[in-house]
Amino acid sequence: MSDGQVMVVSNRLPLSTTVEFGTLKVKRSSGGLVTALEPILKDHGGIWIGNGGTQEDKKMVRALEEEARSNGFECVPVFVTEEEDRNFYEGFSNQVLWPLFHDFIGECRFEPQYWEYYRRVNGKFAEVVMRVYNGKQVLWVHDYQLMHVAGSLRERGCDGRIAFFLHTPFPSYDVFAKLPWRRDLLLALLQYDLIGLQTERDVRNLVSCLRRLVPEAPMTTEHGVHHVAWHGRKAVIQDFPISIDFEEFAQAASNLAVEERMRTILARMGMGQVIFGVDRQDYTKGIPHRLRAYGELLRRNPGMIGKVKLVQIVVPSRQNIPGYEALKSRIEHLVASINGEFTQPGWVPIHYIHRAIPREELLALYRAAHVALVTPLKDGMNLVAKEFCASRIDDRGVLILSEFAGAAAEMYRGALLVNPFDLEGVADALDQALQMPVPQQQERMRKLRRFLKHANVHRWVQDFMGEIEPAMAARAHR
Repeated sequence: MSDGQVMVVSNRLPLSTTVEFGTLKVKRSSGGLVTALEPILKDHGGIWIGNGGTQEDKKMVRALEEEARSNGFECVPVFVTEEEDRNFYEGFSNQVLWPLFHDFIGECRFEPQYWEYYRRVNGKFAEVVMRVYNGKQVLWVHDYQLMHVAGSLRERGCDGRIAFFLHTPFPSYDVFAKLPWRRDLLLALLQYDLIGLQTERDVRNLVSCLRRLVPEAPMTTEHGVHHVAWHGRKAVIQDFPISIDFEEFAQAASNLAVEERMRTILARMGMGQVIFGVDRQDYTKGIPHRLRAYGELLRRNPGMIGKVKLVQIVVPSRQNIPGYEALKSRIEHLVASINGEFTQPGWVPIHYIHRAIPREELLALYRAAHVALVTPLKDGMNLVAKEFCASRIDDRGVLILSEFAGAAAEMYRGALLVNPFDLEGVADALDQALQMPVPQQQERMRKLRRFLKHANVHRWVQDFMGEIEPAMAARAHR
């Protein structure tokens, strides 16, 4: 980048605070986005703006500022009221946009007040941005919670470089058209100079929606990059598949503590092969479908009873939103049903864990598994698939991946792709994976690891930031 700082704007901050034994502690937030963007902020003296929650605490703010400053960047929280959080985050973000963008229309609640609060809170973020914006920073806004931030910034006179990246899928026109505020949201998106999406499919879907819902906006396409003109601006739309820090994962997976933990897990699990799944508790992840497919595998292949087990971790999420607790009950009922049908003395078919687990434990499970079962019904990318492969330093193991995950567009050469709605098809893929000869496993895994080593998260950041200046040049020549 030719000019200075980056300002990251997301619903999450890169740091969080907790109180331990009466002392305020600041820790680094987990997640690939933090890992990817921290080096950029440190190198360019950047700023990260994110949701600070509903309780503004001066001690907490000072602690965040001091910790961020010690790491070479600034951290600025945005505080919302409980009512705003309920309507903006739980409401519009997660009961309108999240299900809509994942093709779950039945989970959408199109409440007018949700939209009003969504715009209001996006405006709050814009106000905080304007307080620290010096006119030269590149503004990089992230994800579906903040799609309206650029529109709010333009209303406040910001004419700077603003980019946006959507981490979720973008739906087809037939799905998106059901949103009552469909055109308003698209016009807000056109206030960005660069709009990044996960896959070519998502780009096609957004372009199709723009052509039908904003037909008066001229559009040109060159080498798969789309340029949309609107009221004196030109937005560039392009796909940028997000990734992980391959080298960091591979190095962490080879750590002696991870190695020892992996051996302990395998010893406790006993003989046989391990299938592994780890997901947030969310209806998009296809966990019930996966469990049913595993049950189908055991019914069709009774010789596998006692010789294979599924370890399924479900991390609690969005427990205040209707439907998520019902999903938990459904998952637990299926686990109990399958275990009740197939358990034998000394062997249980499903080991179910309903909590977050430490990273070291996760890496050990990635390494202990013979098969990773990653079968979301719809996903923007799904980094679990990439983390599993990066952790396989022995080049063994098989990845079974949903064709509806964004990662499938990149990883199809080495993974076994499945339709997660096809229970028999997933059972067949499990059978194939469990019986796959080691040389074939290694051939597939090496392809995946070579690709991920090249297409890592640092490359993703470089590619995205490298397109911001051309996008601005396009705008300058409008």
